[in-house]
Amino acid sequence: MSSPDIFYVEDDEDFAFIMQHAVREVKDGLTVKIIDNGKDALEQLKQLTEARVKPKLILLDLNLPGLSGLDLVKRIREIPFLKYTPVVFFSTSDNPKDVKASLEFGANAYLTKPAGYLNLVNCVESLYNFWFTKNLNVN
Repeated sequence: MSSPDIFYVEDDEDFAFIMQHAVREVKDGLTVKIIDNGKDALEQLKQLTEARVKPKLILLDLNLPGLSGLDLVKRIREIPFLKYTPVVFFSTSDNPKDVKASLEFGANAYLTKPAGYLNLVNCVESLYNFWFTKNLNVN
């Protein structure tokens, strides 16, 4: 079993489709797996853990069916194998309470989804440049 580079939990099918294209535009060969609800995401992350593979980056929407983004990040942080895997919230909300809660629950960062495709590509490129090339971690 191989792990995607980016494990993205997003319930908006249209945004997920656009995100796949943005990721491909940033770096050919960069893989993204999109899951549409928190409960299924947790199960798939547990399966990856059992196979001893992990994504390089986990992106979470805040409001998810099945298990909220906040509950999901809390559960991810309880899995020792994923403890140091970067988790970034990627949400439409820019409410400071949401940002604070996400960090308190264990996220590494919080980004507001940009408007427009070119802005999304630029955002994904920034994520890639930081989390894949600049950030030093224990993964």
